[in-house]
Amino acid sequence: MTQVAIGAQRASSRRFRSLLTAGLAALIVLTVGTVTAPDARAASKKVVIVVGPVGSSTTNYRDNADKLATQAAGYGATVVKIYSPKATWSRVLNAAQGANVLIYLGHGNGWPSPYYPFSAYTKDGMGLNATYDDGNSNVKYKGEYYMKQLPLAAGAVVILNRLCYASGNSEWGASNPTKSTAIKRIDNFGAGFLGGKAKAVFASGITSVGYVLKGLFTGSTTTTMKGLFWSDPNKTGTYKFSFTSVRTDGAVGISDPYATSRYYRSVIGKLTYTIGEWRSS
Repeated sequence: MTQVAIGAQRASSRRFRSLLTAGLAALIVLTVGTVTAPDARAASKKVVIVVGPVGSSTTNYRDNADKLATQAAGYGATVVKIYSPKATWSRVLNAAQGANVLIYLGHGNGWPSPYYPFSAYTKDGMGLNATYDDGNSNVKYKGEYYMKQLPLAAGAVVILNRLCYASGNSEWGASNPTKSTAIKRIDNFGAGFLGGKAKAVFASGITSVGYVLKGLFTGSTTTTMKGLFWSDPNKTGTYKFSFTSVRTDGAVGISDPYATSRYYRSVIGKLTYTIGEWRSS
């Protein structure tokens, strides 16, 4: 089931390429860290990495996904890669069976956005291949309705990397959102996964999510998802805030903007859930 894939932002490919060449690539720092003494239970864990179609940026997304795959495999986990142009919904659904970690890199089609109307069938999920092995531009969005159907392991952790909207951010080149809009985006993007079997949804728009894997597999068993979020070397804390979800009962969200209105790092879910509980799940 291991395949090659790519991911992309919801922004236009032209806008994305210009920003990427201007220096975005330098911001995407892979924070893998030293692979040290993973818990013995790591060998029983399954990590699924999905890269959706992102046009000409697919190779770049695939390369970043491969680094995360290598990191997870280094901890002893079983890694399954579903990459564009073969990342169709049916293949993702099959691969997700029993996954303890689901990582997605690709386009984000969130809400609120300029793209009316809202639909649970297309918003706040994954941008996948509409048809199998038909290039890296045939995007079909599977929204929160479908994310609730993912057959993840109970207590799974979801990681969203390099998406628009998922961490509260806007598309590249668009105006920055208000705080209230960013909160709604984080809350809505988490709702589908948390409505299924996931306990926490981490999102990072421009920096690496390697720290999440490192913490899950090598961190203290008493560390909570909140503590794991704050272990990110890219954290700032200057503009941080938390909120109570209105979409998911009992869920709490945290946003850690790197500057005013720059919402590129978030987590939402049961943030008292511990690494030890995840390893035992």
